[in-house]
Formats: sequence, structure tokens, C-alpha cells
Amino acid sequence: MQRSDYLLSQLDVLEAESIHIIREVAAEFERPVLLFSGGKDSIVMLRLAEKAFWPAPIPFPVMHVDTGHNFDEVIEFRDRRVAELGVRLVVASVQESIDKGRVVEETGKRASRNRLQTTTLLDAIEEHRFDAAFGGARRDEEKARAKERVVSFRDDFGQWDPKNQRPELWNLYNTKIRQGEHVRVFPLSNWTELDVWDYLRREALEIPSIYFAHTRTVFERDGMLLDDNPYANRDEDEPAFEAMVRYRTVGDASCTGAVKSSAATLDEVIEEIMATRITERGQTRADDRTSEAAMEDRKKEGYF
Repeated sequence: MQRSDYLLSQLDVLEAESIHIIREVAAEFERPVLLFSGGKDSIVMLRLAEKAFWPAPIPFPVMHVDTGHNFDEVIEFRDRRVAELGVRLVVASVQESIDKGRVVEETGKRASRNRLQTTTLLDAIEEHRFDAAFGGARRDEEKARAKERVVSFRDDFGQWDPKNQRPELWNLYNTKIRQGEHVRVFPLSNWTELDVWDYLRREALEIPSIYFAHTRTVFERDGMLLDDNPYANRDEDEPAFEAMVRYRTVGDASCTGAVKSSAATLDEVIEEIMATRITERGQTRADDRTSEAAMEDRKKEGYF
């Protein structure tokens, strides 16, 4: 007898929606790729792709836009997780873009390779003829991403125009593009940071150790705690010290800040996230603090 009281949890609903999006894109596009950095959002996205096609393998490659300024723990995890799943990893190197003269390395105290990723990403999309790129962006992160469609159109220059996006009614997505154009696809659009952590706990997914509290040598700049590494260009008036910290998000080591924390388990991290009132990017990403329009400017140039 069929049950009439069958209810889905919030995570089940989000998971089903994301899997539907992934399957729809895999069916409609010729060369999709999943952007995988080894961060928590891309870990969840990779898990959803695994579920979407199980027991068959994931039918598209994963790609990491590598700035060369990485946290060692994240790169080690990235390589190990990709090997476990047996998927093809494409590494698009910012350093190669610099060596080829495609971009110019920034200089100065606050130099970062984050903006340089745009050219590297677009070159890789063109080289491999990818027509859809899955990204882990969520609408709760900041204002520019709140404007984003699930299937976000990019023109033949790779640029995002918020006034030139397609309507999305319910779960109907317009996947029509011309040659040279592509779309970015965001299966986690309706997820929150707390949803991501709840899902990591439910699925018992491994994540890089820097997401949990650990002792690290850091220094303070603009109210943020940055790792004392060769890429951060620490000045003499920025003394380094040891602190118990963890990372809420993972990015370029030159501009991704840590937060003081004693949360050493998933349960403790979730409790901490439930109590915070500051978004992860607002608290930990120096490049997005420059102005409220910083992320939107980067998106219009072609990055996420």
C-alpha cells in the first residue's frame, strides 16, 4: 500500500533539485565541466554529481583554476578525491597564463591572483570547448550572486550581463546557446552555508582539515587574519602570531582570511555557523571587501 504521509526533508528537497539540474545540463550540453577546487561547496557538488549518475561514472571532467597560491591541505585533498572517483582532472594554471603573457602579475602589498583567474578560466573553456561549467556559487553569499540564474548565460567574450539573462520558470531552464557562447550552472543556488554543512554531516563527507580549528601562524590586515605565507606580502608593521583558527571558505592563500574558532568537529562548526550574522565571504575574503560591487565587477569580466 502506498504511503500518503511521505515527506521530504529540506536537505532531500535541495538534493533532488540539484541532481535534476545536473542531469538536465548533462543531457542538453555536449561538453560540460565541473569546477572543483577542493572547497566545501565543490565537494558537495561533486557528491551530487556522483549521485546523479550512480552506478555509472560521472560523465564529465572536473577542472580547477589553479592560482598557484594554494593551501597545501586543499590541493592534497583535491588530488586524492579525484583519484577516488576516477574522474579526469583538468588543471588550468594562472602561472602558465602569466608565463605566456596572457595576464600580468599584480604587485604590491595587497597583490592577489584572484582577478587573473578570469583569463585562465576563459582560455581553458575555449581550449577544451566546454559549453557548460558547473560552479558552487550560492545566492546567500552576497548581492551579485543573489541576482544569478541557475543556468547563467555568458556571451562569446565570456562576460555576464545581468540584463541579458533568461527567465527561469519553476524548474524550466533555457539551455540554447550559439557557438562560442557558454553557460555557468549553479546547482547550489538555493542552498545556504548552513545547508552545505548539514549535508556534509549527513553524507559523512571528508573535507580538508583547514575547515576545522587548528593552530596557525597568522597576521592581521584590515581586520582579517591572513596566513603568514610568501604570497601574502606581510609588512614589518604586521606582526605574525599563533592563533587557533579555521577557514570558512577556501580560496587564494594571499587573500583568504581565517576566523578565530575552537570548532574542531562538524557539529561544533554547525553550531558556530548558526550563531554567526556575517556571510563567509564578507568575513574571510579580502578581494570581495574592496567594495560592494567587487564581485559583480569580476562576474561581468567573466569570472564567478
